[in-house]
Amino acid sequence: MLGRLSIDLSHFTLVRRFTTDNGQPWEQIPAERVTQAYKYDRLPLAAFPIITMASSTLHSRGTADALQSLVAFSARRLAVADQVALAKWDNGGVVEDPTREAMVIGNAVEMGKAKGLQPNEVSEFFKAQIEASKIIQYSLLADWHRGRLVPEHKPIDLAFSVRPELDRLQTLLIHQLAQIKSIRARTTCHATVAQAIGRYLSLHYQGNDTLHAIALDRSLATVCAL
Repeated sequence: MLGRLSIDLSHFTLVRRFTTDNGQPWEQIPAERVTQAYKYDRLPLAAFPIITMASSTLHSRGTADALQSLVAFSARRLAVADQVALAKWDNGGVVEDPTREAMVIGNAVEMGKAKGLQPNEVSEFFKAQIEASKIIQYSLLADWHRGRLVPEHKPIDLAFSVRPELDRLQTLLIHQLAQIKSIRARTTCHATVAQAIGRYLSLHYQGNDTLHAIALDRSLATVCAL
């Protein structure tokens, strides 16, 4: 029976397996395959530190990408806040909606438990998301009351068009929040998050859109471990 060493790059773990087949020698297996199987009886000992360093690098890159995705999804949620403001302008609705906010946070906490997240960290994260959304709404509504031109738009139905999008983003945000656990626990977390936001702003926001830039900072203010 030959031993095989399987490297699952999707989870960055090393698993030793045993098999009786005559699989490819490790030198012949394409490096780009997600899961690679190498016969450890043919694998040079010098390769193990290389594999370890590669796995560590890939893990760091993966968490950095997850953080950047978290920033992007937060920005998307703030873009939806523009639509919420327009809907409330049209129907005379108020920004504050404690019942809806409590429902959103409660649902997020339950979803977070399935991802291994603590209730308080999910609750604080989505409180920040909601507060950032309200910054957008209050500011836009005030501008329109001061005479700024309201953007042309079709009627917006919060229940059938906006809230399903917010629910979709909630799922994505929770997934990414769970993926960056290692970043959130570091003493450098606040700087790392600020830099990730800066990268997003430099690519996607125009220089005069200070409102959404400020709101994005607010939306991610509680990412780091409490």
